[in-house]
Amino acid sequence: MSNSIKLAILGLGTVGTGVINLINDNLDELKRRSGRDIIITEVGTRRQRDDIDATIIQNSDLMATAASDNVDIVIEVIGGTTLAKDVIMHAIKHGKHVVTANKALLAEHGNEIFAFAEAHNVHVAYEAAVAGGIPIIKVMREALAANKIDWLAGIINGTGNFIMTEMRDKGRPFADVLQEAQELGYAEADPTFDVEGIDAAHKLALLASIAFGIPLQFDKVYCEGITGITLQDVNYAEELGYRIKHLGFAVRRDGQGNADAAGIELRVHPTLIPQEALLANVNGVKNAVLVNSHPLGQTLYCGDGAGAGATASAVMADVMDLVRVLGSKDRDDQNNTGHHVPHLAFIPEQLSDTPILRAEQMTTGYYLRVHAYDSPGVLADITRILSDAGINIDAILQKPAHKVGQVPVIILTLPVVESQMNLAIEKIEKLDTITDKVVRIRLDELE
Repeated sequence: MSNSIKLAILGLGTVGTGVINLINDNLDELKRRSGRDIIITEVGTRRQRDDIDATIIQNSDLMATAASDNVDIVIEVIGGTTLAKDVIMHAIKHGKHVVTANKALLAEHGNEIFAFAEAHNVHVAYEAAVAGGIPIIKVMREALAANKIDWLAGIINGTGNFIMTEMRDKGRPFADVLQEAQELGYAEADPTFDVEGIDAAHKLALLASIAFGIPLQFDKVYCEGITGITLQDVNYAEELGYRIKHLGFAVRRDGQGNADAAGIELRVHPTLIPQEALLANVNGVKNAVLVNSHPLGQTLYCGDGAGAGATASAVMADVMDLVRVLGSKDRDDQNNTGHHVPHLAFIPEQLSDTPILRAEQMTTGYYLRVHAYDSPGVLADITRILSDAGINIDAILQKPAHKVGQVPVIILTLPVVESQMNLAIEKIEKLDTITDKVVRIRLDELE
């Protein structure tokens, strides 16, 4: 067998350049671990780069590079869901293994891509697509393979975590922190994917499929951003012993005897969690994923979720796995792809059709901020409506008036089905004593 593994890198932005630097810096270490020379033979780039080794072919024709006989593994880091998909499918068609950091592409088209890879006896590896340098895909596909995962919760967007941390620690308003995040390069010029939760929803779709053995279903992830979070709510949460984090949740529900309530919750939204919780103390641009499984229990995985070094580390971890796959194939001298874990951890034929619960079927606790006239009987009316809806109150906090004659009332509830809360809020907002829309933020004790 050949002693060298030949790589093509498609895209020479921050991540692609980071991969080149990592290989150059750790060349000897990579060979000691794999027993092979790992070399970059081609790169796909729109413009010629003077800082690339002259022995590496630079090609603006990405399709040609993806199909080159001079390439064993194609690394896709161009992003997007159109050209990237075409290039990856072309590489697979030509028998190339693929490594990608493209969470949007996989969340939206992963079922098709993985099936195509299976049909062509190649693998698509994607550790870098979720949580940067944290090896959460490998952990869930391999280290937790004997566990039944009940739920997971994650800070899986560093921009959102940076914004929430700065708001809490420094009392800064959302718009001010967002501008700084853009200046620091944490947020794009158009920050929609980060602050509205779309980026986190892409990642959650991948994590949920691996956790529960279901097809990718990004379109069924409930998604709510952080643009409506105010300093007022951040401070009230702190006073009550909670912190607000932007989290993704994937939760298995058994329905407790009600078959219609059985299924999987996929949701991304701001969440109050206890100040002492592990996730509550993951700050700045860090990512973290908390997994609750049986029999292991809760385990936390935390680290850098983005950046050249973190993402390149995850990309090359996938490359090293594929190097071993190629080595196994060569040793076996058979038409197989070596020893590798299925793309979504479960044998494709064993993926489940477990339903994804709709938003109104989800169960969480709630933080409610209600603004009301300071008059007798207001609190009694609110608590009566909640009680009639079968909602149990955990705590109530009445704050000094912000406007003459108006007071904010803060209520924390125990977990309740969302449809019940929707009806209760609708009735509360119809009271003559209520002066504004009810602010609601979900709450989870992470137990």
